[in-house]
Amino acid sequence: QVQLVESGGGLVQPGGSLRLSCAASGFRLNYYAIGWFRQVPGKEREGVSCFSATDTSTYYADSVKGRFTISRDHAKNTVYLQMVSLKPEDTAIYYCAADPVLSGSDCLKHGAYDYWGQGTQVTVSS
Repeated sequence: QVQLVESGGGLVQPGGSLRLSCAASGFRLNYYAIGWFRQVPGKEREGVSCFSATDTSTYYADSVKGRFTISRDHAKNTVYLQMVSLKPEDTAIYYCAADPVLSGSDCLKHGAYDYWGQGTQVTVSS
């Protein structure tokens, strides 16, 4: 059974940092596209960053380039999202997702993913 569990969210001041984790079970994440998405009430879910399923390429939304970094630990079967220089507009529920076939920048498209975690809240506020 495929399962994704996010953790690491919380309240942080503007300019601060957080690292989100997405622990996978039931499959090996190095063979899947893995994406981080975020959503605020009333808005569409937004692709933040992802790994393509077919190679080691990574992709980022323009709004987070230079501030967020996606990485993965194969031994722990976990994907991370390191977030620095956080802004109030980064406030959202962050989700990770997995799909076995997405390649290239398609991994930033939330509608294409088969498996989702439950989400973790990130709040950036002073």
